[in-house]
Amino acid sequence: MTLKKLLLTFNIILFYFLSTIVSKADLISPKSSIKPKEVIEIQLTGLMYNDNFFTDSGIEQTWNFAHPENKKNTGPLPNFKQMIKGRSYQMLINHVSHTITEVGSSDKWAQFEIIILDQDKIYHKFNWQVEKYTMDGPLKDCWLTTMVSSPIPLGSSI
Repeated sequence: MTLKKLLLTFNIILFYFLSTIVSKADLISPKSSIKPKEVIEIQLTGLMYNDNFFTDSGIEQTWNFAHPENKKNTGPLPNFKQMIKGRSYQMLINHVSHTITEVGSSDKWAQFEIIILDQDKIYHKFNWQVEKYTMDGPLKDCWLTTMVSSPIPLGSSI
């Protein structure tokens, strides 16, 4: 391999790693100032544009706002990615549109009805719940997802 090709290869690899690092930094982290509905909007928008920043950036964005207890149930991030890409939740990836309607709330939890239109023009309904994290630490007072129901198909938009 010539020096020129070696430098080109090195630059491509370096660009890839730098762009991945910068892109991961662009993901939104939980903050106590983010309201319950905004948490879900962040997650759904990430999933809608799943590969915008890097492969599966939307799934990782969703993971950032998963409650620690929820993370225990889904397993580590690779398991979560596999679950979202699986049959039950794959319609969330690169969906066309979504609506978020609050159905109940208190000062510690909020529940929403989510309707998404998937790429096949089929509507699906989910119940999505967030709770305020009350333990000490960096997540204290942040709203985090504790539950997403299985989807209920609502039929075609056509």
